[in-house]
Amino acid sequence: MRVESMSPGARWWYALKPASWPKVLVPALCGQAVGAAAAGRLSAGALAFGAAWMLADVAFVVLLNDWGDRDVDALKRRMFPHGCSPKTIPDGILPAGALLLAGLGAGAAALLAAWGAGRALDRPLLLPLAVLALAVFAAYTLPPLRLNYRGGGELLEMLGVGGVLPVLHAYAQCGAVVPAWLCALLPGLLLLSLSSALASGLSDEESDRAGGKRTLTTTLGNAATRRAAEALLGLGAALWPAASALADRAPPAWSVAPAAAIALGFRARLVRKSPAAVTNAFAAQAVYKADLHRAIWWGMAALSAAVLAAGLTGKGAPR
Repeated sequence: MRVESMSPGARWWYALKPASWPKVLVPALCGQAVGAAAAGRLSAGALAFGAAWMLADVAFVVLLNDWGDRDVDALKRRMFPHGCSPKTIPDGILPAGALLLAGLGAGAAALLAAWGAGRALDRPLLLPLAVLALAVFAAYTLPPLRLNYRGGGELLEMLGVGGVLPVLHAYAQCGAVVPAWLCALLPGLLLLSLSSALASGLSDEESDRAGGKRTLTTTLGNAATRRAAEALLGLGAALWPAASALADRAPPAWSVAPAAAIALGFRARLVRKSPAAVTNAFAAQAVYKADLHRAIWWGMAALSAAVLAAGLTGKGAPR
């Protein structure tokens, strides 16, 4: 890619990283589906809020993450001048100030959407939950906490992506903060989100370490992180049918079994590709993470569709 030939629109589109959006869009979709199942109907207003809030939230997260990581991204560019994709700020695609202002504006838009939808849908906790979602990210990457640099960033990502996002969107649909089916599914969602968070650090191992960033990869190394991500992915997917079998107020087995099978099938593929995804093997790491993301995103998408069908057809969703 030749940065100097990019149009302003192409620069912003690149900065928004649309390929990464499913990481937050799919858990939000899952929350909407479980909330609609709990309510026994699909709220168009809640769906509209979910779409507007997620677009603003994605922009907030992606743009401010690049702003917060600008120094370590510049370090990675110096360490690997030809080994990684263009970096938004270090490679001059957009200036740091523009990303900061646009990211903060997107966060304000997300809060405004939550405030308006809270009033329109009679969901008084929608704005506080939206504030919590943005605060988790702020603690992750922004000063003064910047826990992604101090240690614990992966756990915050697990909490925000696998916990707060589904809760926020389920509440928008049904008015219950944690409906029973979501309570049964949350442990699996959290573990899958943690698996993704751990794998995210693989391609930045040496630059993160040189920049003083504390992640599981910089602390324990590439191989241990891959093993942990694979174990969490398998356990998280297995928890969905386990919850169906063991919990009284859980989705029926037929609605969770396909999702678990999809996730575990892609896990088997990524385990076979794991030995090649060693430190600085950026192409092999990209292939490895692609299968991990397919396991999570396609698994959650299948889960959302089946749980929604179960709830709307009256197949046992608790009210």
